[in-house]
Amino acid sequence: MKDDVNVVFCGEAGQGVQTAEALLVRAFKQAGCHVFATKEYMSRIRGGSNSTDIRVSSRAVNAPLKAIDICVPLHKGALNHLAKRISTETIVIGDADHLAECRCGTHVEAPFAAIAKEAGGKIFATVAAAGAVAGLLGMDDKAFIELVGKAIAKKGEEIVKKNKQAASRGLEFGRKLREEGSGGFALEPDPEVSGRIVVTGAEAVALGALAGGCDFLSSYPMSPSTGVMTFLAGQAASFGLVVEQAEDEISAVNMALGAWYAGARAIVTTSGGGFALMVEGLSLAGIIESPLVIHLAQRPGPATGLPTRTEQGDLEFALYSGHGEFPRILLAPGTREEAFLLAGKAFDLADKHQVPVILLTDQFLMDSYADTPPFDPAAVEAVRRIHKTEAGYKRYALSLDGISPRGIPGYGEGLVGVDSDEHDEEAHITEDLELRTKMVVKRLRKADGILREAIPPEYIGEPGARVLVVTWGSTRNPVREALAAIGRKDVAQLHFSQVWPLHPSAEFLLARAKRRILVEGNATAQFGRLLHLYAGAEMSARILRCDGLPFAADETAERLREVLDREALQ
Repeated sequence: MKDDVNVVFCGEAGQGVQTAEALLVRAFKQAGCHVFATKEYMSRIRGGSNSTDIRVSSRAVNAPLKAIDICVPLHKGALNHLAKRISTETIVIGDADHLAECRCGTHVEAPFAAIAKEAGGKIFATVAAAGAVAGLLGMDDKAFIELVGKAIAKKGEEIVKKNKQAASRGLEFGRKLREEGSGGFALEPDPEVSGRIVVTGAEAVALGALAGGCDFLSSYPMSPSTGVMTFLAGQAASFGLVVEQAEDEISAVNMALGAWYAGARAIVTTSGGGFALMVEGLSLAGIIESPLVIHLAQRPGPATGLPTRTEQGDLEFALYSGHGEFPRILLAPGTREEAFLLAGKAFDLADKHQVPVILLTDQFLMDSYADTPPFDPAAVEAVRRIHKTEAGYKRYALSLDGISPRGIPGYGEGLVGVDSDEHDEEAHITEDLELRTKMVVKRLRKADGILREAIPPEYIGEPGARVLVVTWGSTRNPVREALAAIGRKDVAQLHFSQVWPLHPSAEFLLARAKRRILVEGNATAQFGRLLHLYAGAEMSARILRCDGLPFAADETAERLREVLDREALQ
């Protein structure tokens, strides 16, 4: 019996695919099952083919799968869209006209359209389909119907009634399939699930920002980063947070710099195109030595590219953007737990070293969610390092570690100046070229302190493994599950959640392995180049992806096996 089930709904934008996802995730989490959900969708308001993956399991799961156990096509075109993922073991449940286009999988004709018509309109077909899946997987009827009622309670009694009717008929259909032996699914509840929370990556970043003492967010909306802004806007009143939707990204980054200058802790959240507009502000942060936190949620470029999909293509852009030379820190969470902790840590690092900190995520991490252990705000250090100034205060006092005490206007007797031109210790413009050199060296001297606090890469596997699979950011979990499936003790994973500067241990760990396989979500192995340049590590193989989709655990395992088998022959 199968206790790990991957369910995929596919429909047009506006057809309620996300409603089905939300209902089933909540339902199975309440039933004590582990859940993971992710989605791929087109950049359009209506039409197209969008799909959502809902993985329900008896054990914790944190990665998508390519293989589909239950497929629910909600429109014509859905099966062709998913055809490469459907096998003979896939149960395809849908209305007859949605099944006709493709004979892939095991087809089960369902009366979703008829159920919806009886309930009052075709829009109820999605709820009926969600009910069918719940019934097929053994979900308790009463609990599911109650959940449907709660989920749409705001839409009025009549709409709730119709949705319940459709859900009930769907449940009945699914339960009958189960009784007839379809699927062979047997999900076992895990008592630990009740104490876990369900959060998206965007919510994890936002909660981490709150834990890190965020006071101010200024941004211009841009997928897939906008979820952080909308979540924090919803929490603004409770946490005394100011959220400003700026007129553009240039204003947003400069507002954030102004907020830090005034003593607040500020973040901007954006994606590649928006970050491009913020680059001048990034350089400004460099010379005025202002803390700054930028959340850069990557999506495929160049330009608008694939705006609703995922990629890890902005690493080098984030590392090298901005004119002039100044230190920066790049963090790249690979899990929702890391997203929370590193978002909080970003504020502390920015404040302590007075440098920009860029938090690199991507659409996959932002839009995916799963049951997760509750976050611990106490794990995030949020020490504000604001200096009470005295008369004669020097904002850019030359110091041995490159860090000058940071005053803010109105707190103390000193004058707190800033200048985007080269400046002296009091922030007065200067063209004293000897002083210029001293200021450049002072700013770069911070790199030593930053490096001492760098986060070491996470080594997962048997000590001294012969082969290392190298990951950064959101590729962590798919590779983690892939390696667990492969089960070879001579293969370990080395995951980087800080990609700049690199922790000194990286060079040793990479050099110790005989073979290194890079798994990265871009076309040119940007992180591989970084490791070669700064750690001297040469990759023996690369598994890359730039089609806008995330790495799936089962597909990654297959590609890793091919690489490992090929290398064994050499």
